[in-house]
Amino acid sequence: MKKIIIFGSIIIALIIVLIWFGKKNSASPIKYEIDKPFITSITKKSIATGKVTPLEEIEIKPQITGIIDKIFLLEGVKVVKGDLIATVRVVPNEQSLLSAKGRVDNIKIILDNAKIALDRNKNLFEKGVISKQEFENIELNYNQTLQDLKNAQNDYQIIKSGSSGAAGAANTNIYAQMTGTILEIPVKEGDQVIQSNNFNAGTTIASIADMNKMIFEGKVDESEVGKLINGSEIEVSIGAIEGKKFPAKLNFIAPKGTEEAGAVQFKIKADVSLNESYFIRAGYSANAEIVLEKKDKVMAIKESLLQFDKITEKPFIEIKISEEKYEKRFIELGTSDGVNVQVLKGLKMEDEIKIWNKTTKEDKKEEQ
Repeated sequence: MKKIIIFGSIIIALIIVLIWFGKKNSASPIKYEIDKPFITSITKKSIATGKVTPLEEIEIKPQITGIIDKIFLLEGVKVVKGDLIATVRVVPNEQSLLSAKGRVDNIKIILDNAKIALDRNKNLFEKGVISKQEFENIELNYNQTLQDLKNAQNDYQIIKSGSSGAAGAANTNIYAQMTGTILEIPVKEGDQVIQSNNFNAGTTIASIADMNKMIFEGKVDESEVGKLINGSEIEVSIGAIEGKKFPAKLNFIAPKGTEEAGAVQFKIKADVSLNESYFIRAGYSANAEIVLEKKDKVMAIKESLLQFDKITEKPFIEIKISEEKYEKRFIELGTSDGVNVQVLKGLKMEDEIKIWNKTTKEDKKEEQ
């Protein structure tokens, strides 16, 4: 009895499997959606990342070493060339100051002796006791000593106050060297500053730039730099200003690239045309859209329709030749913008292309 039940169960299972296979074989083949070529314009663009900076920017450094005594202006203030920004107080080296003072006192003593000798020999010369040449040598020695005293006094004054005579104010006062906006004052009152020399770049007291002339500085990949042309029109998008693109003109392409993260990047610069309605701050991050190639009114297809041969890696599409049959056809491609691609050869406008990764809605319902 048990054997009969077991064999019966097996026979029923076989019947169910046969029925399932029968339905599977009788099901209609998968139907794919189709698409067609179309006429459009394709623009290939490159995106360069960078920032917006002033075309003209300078750093103001002191002519003397000292301490910031007073700062008169703040960052962001517009200045005219010659405006006073800050003053520097000279703190002389005590040893150098004492040495210079001692030299002045010593030359004064020598000058007093030379004056006495000049007066004495002047009387002798007038009486005819000494020759004219001998008197002139004594007079020359006096004049030289007098000049040495002036030089020593100037040296002492420079060490003490940073300059001598009327130039003192010019050295201790820090003036704007151009008309523009103060971008940064990296020092504060009481800070020590160093003058620029052969061994030190000097302390920056202020940086000034003309904010009416801005440029875009960015980098492009080596695979695209060869397609750039000086003078090309580009569009600059600034991260801080949404929905606005500023026109710009490419004016510099670096002749030498730099390697970054395994890729060679080339620096580019472009003059940005500003809009008075927007205030552009120095250092804003920005992207530049550069047109590398543009094709108008060309036959194109969606790039998602493409397939690639596993051996040759050549692109192909599947063309519908009957209700359930498709033909593999290799095509020649042109410009692509990442969504649409130009077709140069191998396709006609009336051809129907299989959307190989998308089936019809009816087939999807059956699968579910």
